[in-house]
Amino acid sequence: MAHEHAEVASPDHVHEHPTWKEYKWVAFILTVITVLEVWAYYVPSLVNSKLFVPLLLIMSATKFAIVVMFYMHLKYDHRLFRALFTGPLTIAIVTLISLLFLFAKFSTAP
Repeated sequence: MAHEHAEVASPDHVHEHPTWKEYKWVAFILTVITVLEVWAYYVPSLVNSKLFVPLLLIMSATKFAIVVMFYMHLKYDHRLFRALFTGPLTIAIVTLISLLFLFAKFSTAP
């Protein structure tokens, strides 16, 4: 006879969501990062440098991570769900970066 083991929420384990104050801070941080992205686009010396694209990618990835953690509540989910989301995402990111380097290396452009 099979026994089903279901996780039952105990009184000691409380799943707390962010408060309105935390959401305001997250929105503020996302706004600041967006302002920095737009500002970076309007600085000609930065746009012409090799630092421009990686800087925008890092800021974009940071915003993505913040949105996923707080607004999708991934930060508060079970570890299994986090692993199911972040595992394939990590593989996709590594694959894309590898392909970018591969095509840049074998590019025929001067």
